[in-house]
Amino acid sequence: MAKDDKRLKVNERIRAEEVRLIDQDNNQVGVIEKFRALGMAREAGLDLVEVAPTSNPPVCRIMDYGKYLYQQKRKLREAHKKHNFHAVTLKEIRLRPETDPHDLEIKVKHAREFIEKGHKVQFTIFFRGRQMLHQDRGHEILKQISETMEDIAKIEKPGKMSHRRMTLTVAPK
Repeated sequence: MAKDDKRLKVNERIRAEEVRLIDQDNNQVGVIEKFRALGMAREAGLDLVEVAPTSNPPVCRIMDYGKYLYQQKRKLREAHKKHNFHAVTLKEIRLRPETDPHDLEIKVKHAREFIEKGHKVQFTIFFRGRQMLHQDRGHEILKQISETMEDIAKIEKPGKMSHRRMTLTVAPK
């Protein structure tokens, strides 16, 4: 349950004897007795909800309380979705110096999809044993990747060797 559920008083839970009433069409009815307001709400098939308990007399509205709660939860869910949408994450694509050109094309295609969704992509080439002698092959691969990605992405960190890894980071333009 949300915090608003606990604070709003509905129907018989309203303690005030007189309330300022707003009907289901948002028209101000005026200050009337609580029991008369409850009767009007039941006649319309709706609930009497205390929307401003601190005013004197408290303000009550005739509305469908279940529908109101549903709309509040939906707004909260939509706000949460929008909040997560803007989170930029770093996606990593791992390669080897002897990665086949066709496999490389597929990995670049995946990287393009990530960049179109707004994520950053880090290409990492791992070297093992004697592969360390052929670091130039790693530079060639990263150069080829940066050339194919330059139309939709900018290079954030150029190809750089660190221990047995060579990394290149690209971000959306």
